Amino acid sequence: MVRKIKKILKSKPTIEGAGVHLKRAFGFYHVPQLDPFLMLDDFRSDNPDYYLPGFPWHPHRGIETITYVLDGRVEHGDSMGNKGVIYPGDVQWMTAGSGVIHQEMPKGDKKGIMGGFQLWANLPAKQKMIDPRYRDVTKDTIPQIKRKDGTAIKIICGKVDGVQGPVKDIVIDPEYLDVSIPAKTEFIHKIKTDHTVFAYVFAGEAYFDKGRDSFAYEVEGANYFDLKRDCLIKPESLVLYEKGDELNITTKDKAVRFLLISGKRLKEPVAWYGPIVMNTQSELRIAFEEYNNGTFIKSRKG
Repeated sequence: MVRKIKKILKSKPTIEGAGVHLKRAFGFYHVPQLDPFLMLDDFRSDNPDYYLPGFPWHPHRGIETITYVLDGRVEHGDSMGNKGVIYPGDVQWMTAGSGVIHQEMPKGDKKGIMGGFQLWANLPAKQKMIDPRYRDVTKDTIPQIKRKDGTAIKIICGKVDGVQGPVKDIVIDPEYLDVSIPAKTEFIHKIKTDHTVFAYVFAGEAYFDKGRDSFAYEVEGANYFDLKRDCLIKPESLVLYEKGDELNITTKDKAVRFLLISGKRLKEPVAWYGPIVMNTQSELRIAFEEYNNGTFIKSRKG
């Protein structure tokens, strides 16, 4: 069954951290529509004033943060002494688990360009207090396949055409792909029927289902005076899909590039405040009490 579009979300300008200007594709107010995913931020910019303030020291518990850098770099460090740099094409998959206090500081390239995405994925109740860990996935370990029609797919997580991505053993069984489709090309992709699936367009345009009916789904985030409903989905738009086991995406006169992400639903209650996501308000209270009294960090591993 080919998946139909359930909803289109237009990303919205947001300021986070110490003053980072970014576009938020979805977040707190969309729970549980994208379960097991919580948030997706698009932090592409050519203005250093918009990203250099960065994300100084802050805690995380109960989630995974997945950072994918396209341009520039992100320097990071944590309270356990871990330090590193995420370069263009690299991914950092951080499992916060029982607790991490860290900082992430974007740095642009020589032209002042910074670009990338951060996705938050929820952890199930039984894993929220596991030891934290980092998976630093460098560009050279991420396979890219190219089909005969010119479609290129970078496989961060999941398997496509028999090729497996480097990130494995994640509880939500995710797929994370960076897909580029040439103009006038059809892309057909098998997907797990019970998974939440979304695509985030960041270049070009395409039809993201076979129906091509712009009034068959809800559009959220459109301007009040935006009176044109177009079936061609353009940049800074997120496509959330209905259930099904196959995707059909077709380009017209332009190529398209997008993130394609899916994961197994947790179907658990979400208690979320700031950078901490638990299952109950009581667990949230404990987390913030521990952060304030210095007992937040449970493990010295990272």
